[in-house]
Amino acid sequence: MKAKVSPIDKYINDAAPFAQPILNHLRKLVHAACPEAEEKIKWGFPHFDYKGEMMCSMASFKQHASFGFWKAPLMKDPVLKETAASEVAMGHLGKITCLKDLPSDKKITSWIKEAMKLNDDGVKMVKTKPAKTTELVVPSYFTKALQKNKKALSCFESFSTSAKKEYVSWVDDAKSEDTRDKRMEQSIEWLAEGKPRNWKYMKKYQ
Repeated sequence: MKAKVSPIDKYINDAAPFAQPILNHLRKLVHAACPEAEEKIKWGFPHFDYKGEMMCSMASFKQHASFGFWKAPLMKDPVLKETAASEVAMGHLGKITCLKDLPSDKKITSWIKEAMKLNDDGVKMVKTKPAKTTELVVPSYFTKALQKNKKALSCFESFSTSAKKEYVSWVDDAKSEDTRDKRMEQSIEWLAEGKPRNWKYMKKYQ
């Protein structure tokens, strides 16, 4: 009789060859730092919960893997806080393509322990209510960029107001012009493929 394979084992086994050692290594670090961590599949990718709350997660895509913390905006590391506020790819360590792309085990372990303490202390993520608006105002630069790509424009126009706002807010909230241009370029690419802003979190696109 075959031993039962856990959902996380299956996820890693089904991942691209380049991603398997990355996911296995991250998984090992999480359990070494937090033996009480619970493995779960949420939104189609592996999560590690601690004391009944989400702590961190990892995922594999066609050409990269990712790793992130649920409460990254509340953590001390400025890099984590910045990427949590303006991440281009899911996760807070950028696009991981090999083990060398990862920070040191010591640093990752310190982050895991910090994330554990936030859960230990019962610190909650505070969701702020967006200001009420009667209509969505699309910046002129955004409109001009859309008009250069018919597929992207058609997709954007077919979206609901809230779906449109996710793209506009993400691009317009960039802290620098360079970041804004990169986000605009990425938005056009995703829209041309018919994808909503947060498609990476949706099981449909996994």
